Amino acid sequence: MAVRKGRVAAFVALARALRASGRPGSPGIGAHLGAVPRMLQLGLSGRYPGLGKGRVLLVLLGLLYILSPVDLMPEVLLGPFGLGDDAFVAAWIAGALLGETDSFLRWEAQGAGRVVTGDVIR
Repeated sequence: MAVRKGRVAAFVALARALRASGRPGSPGIGAHLGAVPRMLQLGLSGRYPGLGKGRVLLVLLGLLYILSPVDLMPEVLLGPFGLGDDAFVAAWIAGALLGETDSFLRWEAQGAGRVVTGDVIR
């Protein structure tokens, strides 16, 4: 049941991000895409607590599925209907990325990711 909620949340995040991208003051799709490398770097290094390594792994597996010649619904046999599974996975990936980057951009705007380098004096 939790996996199903995650799938639905990814599609809801995709719809929200696409609607919000046209509003003044909200980050657009370009800002979300530009945040992906920063989010990955900070998330995988442990400085951004909102990104789990499992979520990154799921997105990578989804990308591999799209790029893989092996399909659940082969295009050769089913024609354009064979693209349905790839489109579903691509939409899930887009929704998941937009949802995660939205959380990351809010976290970043709050200044939670800022680190001041310096020396500790005792």
